[in-house]
Amino acid sequence: MFLQGKMEIQSRWKIGIVTSRFNTEITERLETGCYERLLELGLKPEQITRVRVPGAVEIALAARKLIDRAHDGVIALGAVIQGDTKHFDYVCNSVERGCTQVMLDTMKPVIFGVLTTNDERQAEERIGGSHGHKGRDAADTVVEMLNLMDMI
Repeated sequence: MFLQGKMEIQSRWKIGIVTSRFNTEITERLETGCYERLLELGLKPEQITRVRVPGAVEIALAARKLIDRAHDGVIALGAVIQGDTKHFDYVCNSVERGCTQVMLDTMKPVIFGVLTTNDERQAEERIGGSHGHKGRDAADTVVEMLNLMDMI
């Protein structure tokens, strides 16, 4: 048997979007694309909760709180851009670990839409440039995963 999630929307779903304010010129565009795509797919504005946190490390805590407050899935959005120190590595590892932990602890999808790039140019390419729009992709992924979770 082979199961794959569909792109069907359920009126009972509540989806959270948690967006880091750090690198806001990038993260706001990620969030806008994600939100617009969820609406295009058929979600109603009242099914979507948007939360902004100071930085990427804080995303997991807000995601957990949304799930604890009856959200069916969460999309984590942020932009961590390489600097001159190891701080980049610690932030990337922390946010990935946190999101994965929330997903496994709650058995609800937490979609990792956090850009981890070497420079701003690479981030720009991922918010409507040559690499597509990762916020829109994250919206598609949460819908597919919620459908798959219903099927399993």
